[in-house]
Order: sequence, then structure tokens, then C-alpha cells
Amino acid sequence: MQHAKKISKRTRVVTGTTLAAAIALGGFGAYSASAADAEPAAQAAAKPAAAKAGNTFESKHLTVGAATDAAEAVLKAAKKENQKVSVAVVDRNGNTIVELRGDGAGPQSPESAVKKAYTAVSWNAPTSELTKRLEQTPNLKDIPGTLFLAGGAPVVSDGGPIAGIGVAGAPSGDQDEKFAQAGVATLK
Repeated sequence: MQHAKKISKRTRVVTGTTLAAAIALGGFGAYSASAADAEPAAQAAAKPAAAKAGNTFESKHLTVGAATDAAEAVLKAAKKENQKVSVAVVDRNGNTIVELRGDGAGPQSPESAVKKAYTAVSWNAPTSELTKRLEQTPNLKDIPGTLFLAGGAPVVSDGGPIAGIGVAGAPSGDQDEKFAQAGVATLK
């Protein structure tokens, strides 16, 4: 059996330090090489890609100011008749632009107003008309985010829907829809 030669502490420290430096420099060289290789790819990714002609379309949207004016007109019309309602204005895609809860409006009314607005813009029809469609197609009510009760009105430009106004909280859907139409009227 041979005895292993004992290495001094100093030799071990120098050897360990040299090994650590070699590993670090090797890693740095690999990092430098991969960073240099990635630079052109990063520059290419930073430039926005342009869509081909014919692959896009433009759509009209209400401004926040116009949506706010319409919502305030709804609350004003409801106040004249002593009704406490909430109003929502959604864009063509059903995203809420403005939502106002009138003083004293019920806790369920904001959510109902959003759903009525979404329903009106989705089908480009007042929700009072859409409730009649449920007789032929009752499963329409199962579509998420919709509410087939009177009180929603579409906002139309060039024949197509660009927004929806929903109102909830009055004692009847007919009143809600009347107030929604007051909002639509401010946009004409």
C-alpha cells in the first residue's frame, strides 16, 4: 500500500485559487461569446414587426370624453324622474369605458348595467328587442357576460356598432332603456 504524499496547505490554496480563476475566466469567455451572438437577435426583436397590407382593419371607438358625456346624460335623465340607476358605456369589444353608479343606486345595478351594454353592442340591438329572441333561442341567455333584460342600447356609426350603453336600477327595463337612449342621443 502506498501512502499518498501530503500536499502542503499553501500548495492547496494556490492550486484552488488558480482553478477557480480558470473556471471564472472560462465562464466569462462563454458569457461574452453568447452575449455577442445574441446581440443581433436582440436588435431584431426590438424592432416592431409590420403587418402585411390587408391583414388589419380599423375600427371606430368613442372617446372617454364622449362616453362620460353620455353616461352623465343618462344619470341626468334618470334624476329628472327620481330614479336611482347605474350606467355603463362599453366599447365595440365590450370593454368598459365608463361606469357610473348614481347616488342611491342598488348594489346589483353596476354589474347589470355593464352586462346590458355588452349585450346591446354584441348584437347591435336594444336589449328589449333581444329579449324577444329568447323565445326562439332560449340558450342565448347562457352566453357569458350577457343580460337579456331591457336597458341596453347600441351606439352606431356608419351602420355598425361602436359602443353600448347599459342602464340598470329603475323599476322597469323600459325606463332603463329610455335613459340609455338619452345617453345615445347625446352622441348624435
